[in-house]
Amino acid sequence: MSKFQFPPAIKSRPVYGTLEDRPGKHHLMIADAEGAEAILAIASPDLMTKTHIIYLPRGTDFAPKLRKLGAVQFYEGPSYAAAVSRIRRVLQDAHMGLQVYLAGTEGVIGQAQNEAIKAGIPHTAIQTEHRGSVARRMQCVHCKGITEDVETDPFACSHCGLNLFVRDHYSRRIAAYQGVCIDAEDPGNVPAPKGIYE
Repeated sequence: MSKFQFPPAIKSRPVYGTLEDRPGKHHLMIADAEGAEAILAIASPDLMTKTHIIYLPRGTDFAPKLRKLGAVQFYEGPSYAAAVSRIRRVLQDAHMGLQVYLAGTEGVIGQAQNEAIKAGIPHTAIQTEHRGSVARRMQCVHCKGITEDVETDPFACSHCGLNLFVRDHYSRRIAAYQGVCIDAEDPGNVPAPKGIYE
């Protein structure tokens, strides 16, 4: 099972729904890893005749199933960074009424949602569904560096090395949670790391 029930949190934390087929002439589906399951759950032959799928496998084997859906266009990329120029191009060329479906990890959902909003896609035309890893995309508030796939709290910033507390505060602007130095007042006093949702 790749769905996770997030505990209640502060208001800035994203809330995810369940993808559903919506009326429209054009559909863009962006997913990573187990996010493919959300696409497979709503796929129909009619929907696929109007759909462009951008998929980032991240070590999973859903790509063959997604290809078999027969989408108008299918792109499989090694990372979000490799796919972002394609995503921007699709959004730049989009027609009125484009429906956007985002599924998978929070990092990919947040970054792709930012691109869609920058391109002028109204938030009502963007659906999201979390599937798979609950690892977070974290920004160090001290050096501003981004660390991908953080699974433990605290963690060491991959840029400056500070020990950071994993906060629930989420910045939609940078599609990342915020990490704050946990031992600023008592250097070296860092609790043992544990899973973020333990």
